[in-house]
Amino acid sequence: MLQRNSFRNLLTGPAIFVVALTCTAGAASAQTCAALPDHAKLKAALIQATKDETSGLNNHMWATIVDRDGVVCAVAFSGTDRFSQWPGSRVISAQKANTANAFGLDSGSNSNGSGQANGLSLSTANLFSAVQPGGSLYGLQFSNPVNEDAGYKVPSAAYGTPMDPMKGSKIGGVNVFGGGLALFTTGKKMIGGIGVSGDTSCADHFIAWRLRKNLGLDHLMGVGGVSGDPMRPDNIVFDITNGQSKGGFGHPTCLMTGNEKMLPPVQP
Repeated sequence: MLQRNSFRNLLTGPAIFVVALTCTAGAASAQTCAALPDHAKLKAALIQATKDETSGLNNHMWATIVDRDGVVCAVAFSGTDRFSQWPGSRVISAQKANTANAFGLDSGSNSNGSGQANGLSLSTANLFSAVQPGGSLYGLQFSNPVNEDAGYKVPSAAYGTPMDPMKGSKIGGVNVFGGGLALFTTGKKMIGGIGVSGDTSCADHFIAWRLRKNLGLDHLMGVGGVSGDPMRPDNIVFDITNGQSKGGFGHPTCLMTGNEKMLPPVQP
């Protein structure tokens, strides 16, 4: 009997431990997501940003927010239902949010004489040229695969609603064209990332920029970037000529590209 009970404990003990870890992780992500815009705020801000941006194809959009750990906090769309946007753009928006979050830093990274004293924000648009063959970040796009179980989890009818099944999971993925931005709150503290998808990659960036502004999570003035514009440190860069980016972080132009210099400046 003692042996049987011991064997049973060996079987149930690890399971209980895993459940406990899962509950703890879920509670932690819920706490960090509470500091970020919820579904209603994300949807309202996305609808406004989509209306305000006139570049691109005039499509409706998907948007996803992740916390600093890459956990999906909210997913929304701007159209009347989930079929008003390209269905494939839902997971892409989450992938972009994950990328911007995964490769962004704030000044908290600076210690012991190393790190980024002012932080560093890279939009997904900044990565296009760097990941091409011969680029400084070649291969980055293959480094963190998308979590397919999270991205395509059912029920599909809940996609883009407050109960989107991606919510609470780590989506992973690395995207290397426009539409993903890091989120910075007051004090230039990075708290997550946002991703937008559904139009040209240039329009995705422009709409994501306006969406971040609408949410008030663009406190990046003084944060490091590669755009060369201190008022827009992680802005898209159009400096590709004959297939080469002058600064190494350029992005191709698109149909109805728009003017990146006219995007609103970030906040202090």
